[in-house]
Order: sequence, then structure tokens, then C-alpha cells
Amino acid sequence: MSKHILAILCLSAICVPAAFAGVTVTSPSNGVTLQGPVHVAATANTSCSKGIGAMGIYTAPGVLAFVVNGSTLNTDLNLDPATYKTVVEAWDNCGGASTTPVTITVTAQPGVHVTSPANNSAVSSPVNFAATATSSCSKGIGAMGIYTAPGQLAFVANGSSLKTNLPLGPGKYNAVVEEWDNCGGATTTPVVISVGGNAFTNLQKSGGWAIAGQGPPNFIDCNPCGPQISWSMNQGVNSPSLSGASTQYGIGGKGPYWDVLFNNHLIGDGSSQGLPDRDHSLVPTVHNFTYDVYFYATNLGASQAIEFDLNQFFDGMGFIWGHECRIAGGNEWDIWDNVNQHWVPTGISCNPVNNSWNHLTIQVQRTSNNQLLYQSITLNGKTHNLNQNYNPGIAPGWYGITVNYQMDGNNQQSPYTVYLDQLTFSYQ
Repeated sequence: MSKHILAILCLSAICVPAAFAGVTVTSPSNGVTLQGPVHVAATANTSCSKGIGAMGIYTAPGVLAFVVNGSTLNTDLNLDPATYKTVVEAWDNCGGASTTPVTITVTAQPGVHVTSPANNSAVSSPVNFAATATSSCSKGIGAMGIYTAPGQLAFVANGSSLKTNLPLGPGKYNAVVEEWDNCGGATTTPVVISVGGNAFTNLQKSGGWAIAGQGPPNFIDCNPCGPQISWSMNQGVNSPSLSGASTQYGIGGKGPYWDVLFNNHLIGDGSSQGLPDRDHSLVPTVHNFTYDVYFYATNLGASQAIEFDLNQFFDGMGFIWGHECRIAGGNEWDIWDNVNQHWVPTGISCNPVNNSWNHLTIQVQRTSNNQLLYQSITLNGKTHNLNQNYNPGIAPGWYGITVNYQMDGNNQQSPYTVYLDQLTFSYQ
């Protein structure tokens, strides 16, 4: 899949320095403790006659969480509870840079935070529920519970966290996760789910994965590819893992900007799941898809992007729902335009957490008039609705439904690894 090469900022460590007046951060205050999202506002000025080129926010060394062109910065960052030694940096057009450090502590907002299942997702039984709760009550949280329907308390656990697998029959559920504090208060978070039997679970440990490299300028699949790209895929990893059998994916090489694609044919031609659909009675009837996965990395700052794709091919049409989490170039989700063959920025931030399991749920649909509908992206319990339509591409000779995971190399082709676990693909 073709890519747009992102512009790389000239950092002060490798450029000729220019005189700089400095960066003024008006929000947040240094040393403040606050609840997310964190509003960051800053301005910069310089003696460089060419002015300011860009400004950015580092939430940790090497972790560029946000970047914007020009001499002003105004954005909201979704940050997990922790203490952050953030740095706001400005780069001028003469090769200079200036920084202002701001230390902040982010605390959790009171309420129920559901990490699984994603709201409005299609899941299979048993349904994994995971949630935490916080309260302003000084006595803390007493218990948490799951209602699968009004008045139907299906599960309860003591304390401020909840994790269980609930066996549920097929159908739509207007579930509610509730917490009860020790001061007599309670808060709830609704979770709408559709339970069906059409799902492939733990695909990360399945057979049938094919691997190919892709490189600029045309990003054509190759295997082998030469020294520009190297990769690895190790299944059955027990640490880090949620299921006891995660898969480690790696990328390296001499690049730059080379990618590695991991692809699995689920239904139709070359099916790894025993569903070849030789009479073409299944693939054309499927319209709704959910890509649900947990991923873990310790060095995401080395990644240009990580990509999660769902694909459907029949009758000469190609439906590629591409979702790219750009790490370099601004931590933003892009989606794929099939007809024009390029990435489209969504304006939705993508800030996965290092050294932690991140839960991603993607929902898409092929509409009744054969358009690609991007419905929603949920990362670590935060759902963003897209509701964007695109036309399909042309794909003669292809037939089936496939799932992709892709890793993109940066300008130095820095090596990095990502672990996937509990990869579930649901279809209806």
C-alpha cells in the first residue's frame, strides 16, 4: 500500500543553531495536578528573519505527542494518569530550536472507565468485560457490577476494578457497568454490544500468516527484499501476554521508510480458517466487520506508524479499510482512500502507551450500495466516531476477506517490536 512520506523536523541537536527568544507556555502551569484531557497552549518567537516553522509537545524523551506548523500551539491531549515531564519545543526556519519544560500530574476523572468491550462493538461469547472506577468519595469504591439489561445484574466484584468473561447468547445488549462507592454514591457507563457467532479469535497465534516487505516509492510487495528491510514474527510468546500466547512482530533494516506487511486470508481464496467459500455464497453477504486487538510495545517512538486493515474483495471490487496510527509526524489516525490511493488524516489523536497493553477496536461497514463506511475507532476505552464514506477500488481476480497488521519504518529504519494478543475479527 502506498504511503505519503512525512516531513521530518530538523532538530536542534543536528542543525546549526539560530538565536531564539523562546517558548511561552500559558497552559498548563508547571507542577500542576489536573484531570485529563490536558489543555496545552503556547506561543514562540525568534530573531530568525524567516520566523517559526513548527511547534511540538514531547510527553517523554523522544515521544512527540503533537506537532503543528507556525508559532502558536493550542490543543487538548488525552493522557493516562501519571506524572509527565513534558517539553514544548519550537523550531525556527533558520535551523534553531528552543524548549520550555512543564511537569504535570494527570489524575483519573471520577467515574467508570470500560476498556473492554468497546461500545457499539460486535463480539463473540464469552464476552470479556474489563473496567476500573474512581470516585471523589474519601472512602473509595466498594464494588462494581455489570448489568446486561435493566434489572439484570450479571456480575459483581468488590473493589475498584472488574475483569470477567460473561457467556451471552446471540443478540444486542444495552449493558451497563456500574460502580458503588462507600459514601452511598454510584456512577455508570453504558456499553452497547452485539453478540454473534461469526468471529475468529486469537488470530495472532493462528496459521496462515503471509509476510512481505514494501518500500518507497511504489511500496510493492517483496519477499525477499534485500537489506533495506528485515522482519520477524514469533508466535506463542508468554510474556508479555494476556492470553499466554501473544505474537511478537519486529521490523528493522537499512531503509529508510520501509514497511512490513503481515496478512492472513480468513474467508475465500487461500482461507486459513477452513472457509474457502467456493460457491461464493458467503463473502458477498458480509457487511459489518470488527477488528479487536491488544498491542504492547516498549519503543513506539521508533515507529513511523502501525497499521490495522480489514479487506474484502469480490466482483472486481476492492474494499480496503486501512487505519494507520501515525507515531512520527503528530500521533494521529489516518484512514485509506481506496480510489485515490492515499491516506486521509482524521484529526483523531493516536497516543498508545509504551510498556502497557493498549486495546484497539475498529468498526467498519460495507454499505448496501457498496461503499466503505468507516464507523469508529476505540483506543483504550475512548471512542471516536468517524462515519466517513469512500468508494471501493478496483481489484480484479481477488476474492475473499482478509486481515492485515503492518509496521512502518521511520527515516532511519529504527528497529522496533510490537506484541499482539487476543486478536479477534468479527463479521456479520
